[in-house]
Amino acid sequence: MKPIVDGIEAQYGEQLVVLRVDVTTPAGRAVGREFGFQYTPTFIFFDANGQEAWRSVGSLDEAQIFRSMEP
Repeated sequence: MKPIVDGIEAQYGEQLVVLRVDVTTPAGRAVGREFGFQYTPTFIFFDANGQEAWRSVGSLDEAQIFRSMEP
């Protein structure tokens, strides 16, 4: 998963923010509770207004990310 996320971050770094959360830390567990993480990895994509657009658990659909970045 890391190579895919790194590639997306490299390609779209000026258009999006990638935030990695370590759910084994107290702060990471708090974020996980706030956003309802039940499994790892969990990927959440937010729109420009900060609203959750979609989420993926376990795997990441690279094509869905690219479609989400289209105007």
